[in-house]
Amino acid sequence: MIEHEQALPSYQLYIDGQWVDATSNAWFTITEAARNSPLAMVARAGRADVDRAVAAARAAFDTGPWPHMPGHERSRILSAIADLIEARTAEFAEAESRNLGAPLRKTSFIDIPFAIEHLRTFAEFARTHPYEALPWTDLPSVSWNFVWREPIGVCAQIIPWNYPLLMAVWKIAPALATGNTIILKPSSYTPLTALMLMHAIHDAQLLPRGVLNLLSGPGSDIGVALAQHPAVDKVAFTGSTAVGRDIMRHASATIKHVTLELGGKSPSLIMPDADLDLAVDGVLFGVFFNGGQSCEAGTRCFVPQSLHDTFVEKLIARTRMLTLGDPLDFATDLGPLVSPVQGRIVEEYIALGLAEGATLATGGRRLDLPGHTGASFIEPTILTNVHNSMRIAQEEIFGPVLAVIPYTTVTEAIELANTTIYGLGAAIWSRDIQGAIEVARRIRAGTIWINDHHLIHPHAPFGGYKQSGIGREHGLQGMLAYTEAKHIHVDLHQRRSGRLWWDVLLPEA
Repeated sequence: MIEHEQALPSYQLYIDGQWVDATSNAWFTITEAARNSPLAMVARAGRADVDRAVAAARAAFDTGPWPHMPGHERSRILSAIADLIEARTAEFAEAESRNLGAPLRKTSFIDIPFAIEHLRTFAEFARTHPYEALPWTDLPSVSWNFVWREPIGVCAQIIPWNYPLLMAVWKIAPALATGNTIILKPSSYTPLTALMLMHAIHDAQLLPRGVLNLLSGPGSDIGVALAQHPAVDKVAFTGSTAVGRDIMRHASATIKHVTLELGGKSPSLIMPDADLDLAVDGVLFGVFFNGGQSCEAGTRCFVPQSLHDTFVEKLIARTRMLTLGDPLDFATDLGPLVSPVQGRIVEEYIALGLAEGATLATGGRRLDLPGHTGASFIEPTILTNVHNSMRIAQEEIFGPVLAVIPYTTVTEAIELANTTIYGLGAAIWSRDIQGAIEVARRIRAGTIWINDHHLIHPHAPFGGYKQSGIGREHGLQGMLAYTEAKHIHVDLHQRRSGRLWWDVLLPEA
């Protein structure tokens, strides 16, 4: 970090183990979401910088020690990175809250601790030997067969703005655990904590040069260049479905490995036997956590027609108890949205919902709070009289907006829940656990919570059906997604006769 004009802290690019200016010497400003005021200056990378970073990562993979380092050594380094974050939890949490606008209570007790836990989990996974035994083979002769897992190579990792540090860790932990080299591209809105993490790793001298690189700047330029680059072996992207389609198209030219975690329109299904007080709290947590800026947010709530009015009344009362305010105040439940641009998008969707015939049950306004001029504070909003075909029920809004939709039978609820291009998550609220599991099996989504929401466990695979993505992150599946599977066949017969190819192809000698 260097001091820039106007006394703002400034962050360079991190390439080949060094902090460097962008080739163009261009910079951009990141803002404090709650005040819409300058927070820091960040170097703006271009395509020449992509080439520099890819070359560094390529050299580190092809000629460096990292891919061949024993798993227990990589495990030690991942644990050390977790320790670095843990020692500075308060600093990371405050920076996250300032840049993103998320409440400090959330970043302190959820975002930063979960990032630490994720690193520790993959530190454990890194110790797993990359050997997988195959069944005994004696046809046509005895041989020993096994699968050996190897790192893919150079991995471009493009992360969104809604969980900046957590998303950075979600990407780099499995890639490092398996011996890959990385170019991380954080969001231009919220790169601060990823940059802070790079500084901590650099200062502790934990990684060989070129293993971990960071490029900040616009995804429309850098992200495309990384996806197209012939020396990049894998692209892992988290973001909107529309951008995911572009990433997939660009990566296809060189047949890259691709992991995509994309948009969602996750349903919350209230079963007729649900504990309504628990379900109300859970639904509100599902949709308003992080200001609704979550890909797996439960933005559609399906309620039995017989319970609809009672449930909505409870929802409204509970929603009006939520505190919208300064994210650095521990009393705050919801902070501002990440930017004025996102605020306008959410306002437009609320207006669209009303134009489509929905009813505004509560919220819906943009608030001007004293001391926070220009920030995008949107009241937690509930819309009723919503049909599942409306755009507000089908399109990802990425803000604190809940659509409540009545149903008559559980079969109908399942059909409505599945009627979407997305399939990332879903929540089911019921006292009948066996029945809820049966419903869960019929929902086409990658994660189903029963009587809960948002809990993404580092040991469990996370990803989407349909247009919510390709592949899985986290857990063993997430780690294997950063490996190539190599079959090794060892003949134990060791004689010329008795071989399949001897009898078929070669004449008697």
